[in-house]
Amino acid sequence: MSAVATELLFHHRVHRISPKLIPKFQLISRKSPTFNLICATTTTTDRRFVGTGLCSRYYKPLKAVSSAGAAVLETSESSTITFSETFQLERVEKVEGKITIKLDKGKNEECWQLTVGCSIPGKWILHWGVNYVSDVGSEWDQPPLDMRPPGSIPVKDYAIETPLESKSELSEGEAFSEVAIEFDTKSSIASINFVLKDEETGRWYQHRGRDFKVPLIELPQNDVNVGEGDVAQVTTVLVKPEAAESKGDDIGGVNLQRGPLQSFYEEFSVVKETVNSNSISVSVKHTEEKDKCVLNIETDLPGDVVVHWGVCRDESKKWEIPVEPYPPGTIVFKNKALRTLLQRNNDGDGSCGSFTLGEGILGFVFVLKLNENAWLNCKGSDFYIPLPRTVVPDKLSVSPLVSENASESNQASSIYTDGIISEIRSLVTDISSEKTRQTKNKKVRESILQEIEKLAAEAYSIFRSSIPTVPKIDLAEDEVLEPPVKVCSGTGSGNEIVCQGFNWESHKSGNWYIELQEKASKLSELGFTVIWLPPPTDSVSPEGYMPSDLYNLNSRYGSIDQLKVLVKKLHEVGIMVLGDAVLNHRCAQFQNQNGVWNIFGGRLNWDDRAIVADDPHFQGRGNKSSGDNFHAAPNIDHSQEFVRKDIREWMNWLREEIGYDGWRLDFVRGFWGGYVKDYMESTEPYFAVGEYWDSLSYTYGEMDHNQDAHRQRIVDWINATNGTAGAFDVTTKGILHSTLERCEYWRLSDGEGKPPGVMGWWPSRAVTFIENHDTGSTQGHWRFPSGKEMQGYAYILTHPGTPSVFYDHIFSDYQNEISALISVRKRNTINCRSRVTIIKAERDVYAAIVDEKLIMKIGPGHYEPTTGAENWSVAVEGRDYKVWELTRK
Repeated sequence: MSAVATELLFHHRVHRISPKLIPKFQLISRKSPTFNLICATTTTTDRRFVGTGLCSRYYKPLKAVSSAGAAVLETSESSTITFSETFQLERVEKVEGKITIKLDKGKNEECWQLTVGCSIPGKWILHWGVNYVSDVGSEWDQPPLDMRPPGSIPVKDYAIETPLESKSELSEGEAFSEVAIEFDTKSSIASINFVLKDEETGRWYQHRGRDFKVPLIELPQNDVNVGEGDVAQVTTVLVKPEAAESKGDDIGGVNLQRGPLQSFYEEFSVVKETVNSNSISVSVKHTEEKDKCVLNIETDLPGDVVVHWGVCRDESKKWEIPVEPYPPGTIVFKNKALRTLLQRNNDGDGSCGSFTLGEGILGFVFVLKLNENAWLNCKGSDFYIPLPRTVVPDKLSVSPLVSENASESNQASSIYTDGIISEIRSLVTDISSEKTRQTKNKKVRESILQEIEKLAAEAYSIFRSSIPTVPKIDLAEDEVLEPPVKVCSGTGSGNEIVCQGFNWESHKSGNWYIELQEKASKLSELGFTVIWLPPPTDSVSPEGYMPSDLYNLNSRYGSIDQLKVLVKKLHEVGIMVLGDAVLNHRCAQFQNQNGVWNIFGGRLNWDDRAIVADDPHFQGRGNKSSGDNFHAAPNIDHSQEFVRKDIREWMNWLREEIGYDGWRLDFVRGFWGGYVKDYMESTEPYFAVGEYWDSLSYTYGEMDHNQDAHRQRIVDWINATNGTAGAFDVTTKGILHSTLERCEYWRLSDGEGKPPGVMGWWPSRAVTFIENHDTGSTQGHWRFPSGKEMQGYAYILTHPGTPSVFYDHIFSDYQNEISALISVRKRNTINCRSRVTIIKAERDVYAAIVDEKLIMKIGPGHYEPTTGAENWSVAVEGRDYKVWELTRK
C-alpha cells in the first residue's frame, strides 16, 4: 500500500474553552473547511512526514466508546474540558493499472479498428476527436456519425465522449473495460486524438502531459508528434521506424500520403487515486483532584492506527518521553518516543485511546502511523495539542485592554459605522439583484454605485479616526501639515497617469532594467506618476508570462539587484511602481508518475493539488476552476487555502524586497475576483489593475453599438474584488477601434448619453488604454487603427478613468503631443472621477466638456465651443483632435 499523507488548507487554530472577550462584530464562516490528502512514500526512521490534518471550527462532542484495554473517560464535577478539536481527513489511495491501445484490421482491408482499454475498475470515458487532412494546428474535430460507437455523446463542437464497456475479468483477476472505434482507411481522417476520463473522480489521464495521438496516415519524416518520450512508439509502428521527434502539430499544408497501416499493441502505466474521508477527534479533560489531564483520541480510520507520541515541557516543542502510566500495549521507540496502538471500537468502526498526563507538561505531540510507509501529520509538522497549566481556565480573569473612555468612543463609532455598513449591504444587494438589472436604468444603477463609494469612504474615515494615535508632536510655527491624500488600491489617489514600461521585445536586450533606469527622469518630466514593469520572475517564456519559480527574480529583463536599483531610482523621481503578477497559472518543473508536468519546484514546491481539476491537460487534484482556463500552463486553484497563503506571502515579499507599490494582475478572467480581494487586502497596494480581456459583441462581423454586456462582465469582476482593484477598460478600446476605423463617432455615446465603456459606469475603477504589449508591439493581436493613435490619447487623457500610455508611443514621434495632453490633464486636475458631458456624438465628430474646465473634440468633423460668459482657449491640437481650456473673462 502506498503511503498516505494529508495537507492542511487552513491555518491550524487551537480552540480552548475559556472565558474570552467577545467583539461587537464577528465574521462567522458557516462553510465547513475541506482539504486533500496526497500520497508519498516515507521512512519511519527520520519521520519526514508529508501529511497533515485540519481543525474543525466547531466543537464536536466525542462519542461514548467502550473497548477492551482502553481507558474509559469518566465525567465528574471536578473535571473540565479544556480542549476539543475534530480534524477532518481525506486519505488518497492509489491503484496502479494500465491503458492499452490496439490498432488492428476490422472486417476487411478498408475497415480498421482502434481499441482503447483500461485495467483499473471504474467508470471510464474516452474523450476523443479527430484531425482531418485539411486541418491546421492541433485542433480537435468531431468524427463522422458512422465512426461513433454506441452511447457516444458530442461535447460542444470538437469532441466525443464514449463510455468504455466492462469486459470479463482478465486471467490475473483484474477487471477490464474497453471501447472500439471503427474507421474507413479511405476517409480524410489524419489522426485520432484522445484522453481517458475517470467519471467517478473527474480526473483526466494523458501520457506525459500530452494527449494520445494515433496517426492514420503516413506523415513526412520529422513531422510526427504524438506526445513525448516512449509514446512515440505508437507512431513508429504506424509510420516509419526512423521517424524523429516532431517540430510541431501542424497537419495542413504538409504533403501527406496514405501509407499502409500496421497493427500494433501498446500498454501505458496509469495510477488512479481514490479519496476516502475520515476524521480524528481529540479532547482534553483536566481533573483538579490530582492535577492531571486525560487526553482522548478517537478516529474512524480503518485498520490498525498507531499513535507515535511524546510530550513537551516548554515552548520549543521538543519531544520527551513522559513518566508512566502509559496506555496498555505502549512500547518505547528508540528512547525518543512512545507508540500506542489504538483499540478497535466494539462495532468495528474506527478506534480510540486515552492518555493520562501529569503536571508540568505544556503539550501533547503526536503523529499517526497507518503502516510502515503511511503516516499522518499536521501540515508537515507534528500534531500539537496544548494542555492546561496549573490554573484551570474557568478561574482565569480577563483584564480590559482599553480605557473606559476609549471603549465608549469605540462603541459610539461602531454603532454609527454599523449603520453605514448595513446601508452599503442594502445598496449592494439592490444593485446586484436580477430585478434591479431589469427594472432600473443605467443612470439609476450608476448613482447607486456612486453612493456606495461615498459611504465606503465615510466608513473608512471613521475607522481611521478610531485607531489609537501617537502622542501629539508640537510643530514649529513655520511647519504646515498638508491634509493626507485618500488612497484606495483600486484608484490610488485618483490622479494617476500610468506608463507601461516595456513592450513585447524588451526582454531581448537582457538589460532592460538598466535601460529603463536611464529613462526614469525623462518619464517623470513627461508627467507619469506610475509605471507598470514587466513580470519579474523566472519564466519558461522569455517575456515572463509563463512563470515557474516565483522567488527567482533573475529574468531576461535583468537581475534582482538591477530591479531593486531601478525601483529605487523610479521612487527618487516620484514614480510609483507596479509589479506584473501572473497569478492565474504557473509552469511546473517536474513530472508526476504519469509523465504530466504538474509538480512545482523552488520555494513554493506545490504538487497537483494546487492545480484546478477541470483542465484535462495537467491532471490537477484541486477543485474546479472559478474562471476560464489558460490551456498553455497549469491553472492554479486559488480555492486552496495553502495556495492563497503562499501567494499572499510571496506578494508581500515582493512589496518589501523589491519595493513594488502596487500590481498589474495578468489574466484575471481565470479566477474569481474574491481571491484578488484577499490578495489586495493582504498586500495593501497603492494601486492595482486587472487584465479582464474578452471579446466584444458583434453581429455579422460588425461591432454592436450596445456593449453593455461586455462592460458588465468587467464591472462584475471589479465588484467581486470589492473594488480593491480596477480593470483595464477593454470596452472603451474596442469601441474606439470601430469609431476611428469606420468614422462612426456616434459610437462614443451610449443609450444614456454617457461614455460607452467601463468609464461610463465605474470611472474610478476604469484604467483606459489604446495599446499594450499584446495588442500592439510585434505581436499586434489587436492593433489600434494606424495613424489615429493621437485621437485615442486625446480621448483617454481628457476623460475620467486612469489613463495608461504604451511605451512604444511614449518614445516615438508622438512624445511631444502626449506630453502636452498630460500637462493639460494635470493643469485642470482631471481625475478618475471627473464628470463628462457629451456635447456632440455624430458621424464624423465627437465633443465633450469635462469638469466644466476643459472641452475636447476628435474626428474630422467641425466643432468649436460657443463664446459667452466663458472664454475657451486652445490648449493643444493635432490631426483630427483639439482641446480647449477655460479662461475667465
